[in-house]
Amino acid sequence: MAPLLTMHGIDKRFAGIPALRAAELVVERGEVHALIGQNGAGKSTMIKILTGYYRKDAGEILFDGKPVAFSSPQEAQRAGISTIYQEINLVPYRSVTENICLGREKRRFGLLDWPAMHAEARALLVRFNIDIDVRRPLMVYPTAVQQMVAIARAIGFEAKLVIMDEPTSSLDEREVGVLFGVIRQLKAAGVSVIFVSHKLDELYAVCDRVTIMRDGRTVQAAPMTQLSRLDLVTSMLGRELTQILQESHDANPSEGDGRKPVLTIEHLAVGRKVRDVSFEVRSGEIVGLAGLLGAGRTESVRAVFGADKPESGTITFDGRENAIAAPSDAIQAGMGFCSEDRKHDGIIPDMSVRENLTLALMPHLARRGIVDESRSCDIVDRFIKRLGIRCSGPEQRICELSGGNQQKVLLARWLCMNPRLLILDEPTRGIDVGAKAEILSLIRELAGQGLGVLMISSELEEVVEAASRIFVLRDGHTAAELRGDAVNEQSVMAAIAHGHESAREAAHG
Repeated sequence: MAPLLTMHGIDKRFAGIPALRAAELVVERGEVHALIGQNGAGKSTMIKILTGYYRKDAGEILFDGKPVAFSSPQEAQRAGISTIYQEINLVPYRSVTENICLGREKRRFGLLDWPAMHAEARALLVRFNIDIDVRRPLMVYPTAVQQMVAIARAIGFEAKLVIMDEPTSSLDEREVGVLFGVIRQLKAAGVSVIFVSHKLDELYAVCDRVTIMRDGRTVQAAPMTQLSRLDLVTSMLGRELTQILQESHDANPSEGDGRKPVLTIEHLAVGRKVRDVSFEVRSGEIVGLAGLLGAGRTESVRAVFGADKPESGTITFDGRENAIAAPSDAIQAGMGFCSEDRKHDGIIPDMSVRENLTLALMPHLARRGIVDESRSCDIVDRFIKRLGIRCSGPEQRICELSGGNQQKVLLARWLCMNPRLLILDEPTRGIDVGAKAEILSLIRELAGQGLGVLMISSELEEVVEAASRIFVLRDGHTAAELRGDAVNEQSVMAAIAHGHESAREAAHG
């Protein structure tokens, strides 16, 4: 029997720059197929061409035995292709039911059949062990639930092919297990799944075959059982992983060399999630904030940056106590903040790389209301080269860049301000192995030049690798401060579970 999907010889250029070059993708019927590669390798472009978001420049697409060239995602959806994007693409003010049934509403006697739609929404969510009031607005539920709703919506279309782009990025371990169960149900029902993820363990847990892309080309396609983790990474990067890891370890983090703290937080309380948090960051030091989702990490740093108002406690930055009342105060004082959600709180999608990069710097580039274009271009060109941002040029729209390159633009936005403190909330979320190593190496380099870095990451290995000290948060409290030999995954996990004494025992036991 012919494959469900064949994409052959696919070419695509943006502003004359090739994004895909004779790329190939074959997905069999009833299989879970991994699509992997570094950010910028062409994965997202391939998916957007398949689903009608972009038009291909050359090549052929066969779906369910017929040549296709979808003109829109809606047309692809009607043909049996459902896509779940990494950034949740739903309507937050509408109910859960409305989001799940949007575009395929049930009617009775010409009117919307709400009881039938509510029942369908509940039945779909039960597959994910989620029991919620489907009549309430989607926005009242946490991100993980919203992600499950997006997946339920895609499955509800009775698709022949479901594309999942980093579907586990907002899910905890239990929820990931539930999702994998649903993927196996789809496979058993004969539905194919394209699974895009940077987490190698997930690929081996749920995928049958893998297609690896690099620099817009398909470089390998094989059963998962025939490739080791080292094979996968080496093929993605085009060079040995040991070389990448060595580059990221060239600069060792320090504890600030006895310098005074640039930031001190004492007994901070914000809303319901932050009750008593204390930590500090010195110049030239990388400090990690660790803890489970909901421990209060993001809420704490938002208060530091002036985005949320503390109820109690003190925030001392650069010797001034409680002087940050708004993000504009923080920026003026020398603080930068790369937020967790690039799409909603970071990039401005339809603006160019240059406009996004210089957004915070703009007041300093203008004289009497006129922007110094020459100085702006010099700064942008310098940081594109320094951070290795892959784009066709400064005027390319940032939404056309890969996630890793978007993240580099956001880093450049703050670095061009010469900050004293840089707050990074999940700086490598949704970024491939090579780009992670590059960004972590850059962070180390910046700390070596005297920049204080406060870093949040849900990946313990990443926090342990980057930070010289780690403050562990649990239930809105600072549970432990780890330094020296105690900076290891076992100590962090012990502190998350039981607090400071358990962390100390893990470090010495």
